Amino acid sequence: MEHRVGGVLVPLFALCGENDLGIGDIAALREGIRWAKSKGLGFIQLLPINYPGSDHSPYNLLSSMAIDPLTISCHPRDLPEVPFELWERSVKEARGGDTVDYGEVTRRKNSLLEAAAEAFFERAKKGRLAEFERFVSVEREWLEDFALYATLREIHKTEVFDAWPSEHRSVEGARHWLESLKGAEADAIKKRFRFHKFVQWVAIKQWTSVSRFAEKSGTFLIGDVPVGVSIYSVDVWANPQLFRLDLSSGAPPEKVFQADSFTAQWGQNWGFPLYNWYAMSKDNFRWWRRRLQMLRRIFRILRVDHALGFFRIYAFPWRPEQNQEFLGLSLEEAAAKTGGRLPGFVPYNDDTEENRRRNLQHGETLLGILVEEMGAGGLIAEDLGEVPPYVRPCLARMGLPGFKIPQWERLPNGRFIPGSEYPRVSIATYATHDHPPLRQIWDELVDKATKLTNEKNKTLRDNALEELQALWEFCGEKPEGVPLRRFDLKILRVLLRGLWKCNSWLAAVGINDLFATSQRFNVPGTSGNQNWTARIEASVSQWNSRYSAEIRAWSRDLKTIRPLPKTLASK
Repeated sequence: MEHRVGGVLVPLFALCGENDLGIGDIAALREGIRWAKSKGLGFIQLLPINYPGSDHSPYNLLSSMAIDPLTISCHPRDLPEVPFELWERSVKEARGGDTVDYGEVTRRKNSLLEAAAEAFFERAKKGRLAEFERFVSVEREWLEDFALYATLREIHKTEVFDAWPSEHRSVEGARHWLESLKGAEADAIKKRFRFHKFVQWVAIKQWTSVSRFAEKSGTFLIGDVPVGVSIYSVDVWANPQLFRLDLSSGAPPEKVFQADSFTAQWGQNWGFPLYNWYAMSKDNFRWWRRRLQMLRRIFRILRVDHALGFFRIYAFPWRPEQNQEFLGLSLEEAAAKTGGRLPGFVPYNDDTEENRRRNLQHGETLLGILVEEMGAGGLIAEDLGEVPPYVRPCLARMGLPGFKIPQWERLPNGRFIPGSEYPRVSIATYATHDHPPLRQIWDELVDKATKLTNEKNKTLRDNALEELQALWEFCGEKPEGVPLRRFDLKILRVLLRGLWKCNSWLAAVGINDLFATSQRFNVPGTSGNQNWTARIEASVSQWNSRYSAEIRAWSRDLKTIRPLPKTLASK
């Protein structure tokens, strides 16, 4: 970590490629890598790429192993079995726009993938067919269950397996049902099995290929490991003993995220089941090791989502669908509905020294498993939120970089901790995928500082001005000289320069912040079409001309950060 590295956070779905089907994919990422290389970027940070649920959240996984088919490039150059005429027609018919239409994109990509699979199994050469068969054999442990689950999900048109017929609600029952099939019905099911295996083979081949391409270009990929999986995932369906299904993971109420009245009162109820760590320990955490081994093929570094949850995680005794039943209730009233259980930390609350010691030991042991698989320099710990005092010293001892968001790193007087004082083993960034863009943050502060003229708003006005001054000072400028105007390129350059000057090993800027756009990718605690759908207005090929001023300002200051050494990039 001797050399500092600058990079960009890019949700893959937000990329617009040259031959776009309505969502960013491997082909668009390849374009982004070429662009990143030309600008001196050291890395591209991505959101999770695993198979998501019907809400399309990359953090609500239906499989910890399978890859999202929508990330596949269906260009005949990348998937030679796709008929060129069919692909060309799909590109011409694809709907443009600044948001992802998942229904349209899914239908379009599925038609291309199904055509490719049919052609492959009819005409594939022996060598290519043998490669596919080897993949099926090597990945059998998870792939067989996934293919069965994905097929049943298609049949029943829902991943909510509680609503499936009783014989399909467990993997044992589904296997028995499968063995009982005969004739045309059995042939049809086997064909769908084969299709889902083919799609995963293609996905993994394309991702490992683009990873090699990135490293040859001198730009490596950072991946993401979500804190949980969906309660309706194939993992829970096939291995329910590895999870605690009576509790729902989340986060306690925080000042930063108060998207609605429930979140403000109770916190975020994500809905993921908790892990049964004792059951996982019986085979030396094979589920986790296998998961990391898969992602390690593609990513040189993995961001561990909500690393605090490995120490202790906030748990609800009710599902998110029941949230409204508890809105406005007192603790006593809520406990009366749950048989005495209330939201709290598991395994222990941090209310005693003994509990804190136990939680520390718990987290250190579990993160140690991840370090064993990824090696030194292979993990980033997302340590944001209400951070217990023992977490960051533990991460430092283990050599795991945590996050440094300047707005959240404060001195006692409220000023920002200077970036020069950040530990080298850290990643500095102004925002993650969960935060508003810099443009929105800045403009809202300016509005408060300049438009709240009424005396009763004096405190809000003063606080906003102090926040702007603290941010300006963090960037090496005189706080009294902060410009009280709407966000522009001069302000952007100062903010980026402040970030690049941090001592952190990695410095990341969101693609929406780099281009000073107003897109927001996710609002925690909310659901709806506004999340995980926003796209960058211009295609990658247009970035140099469309955002030329932003890129010039950024590139000059990026020269202060050296690229990742080859010895580290090859780990």
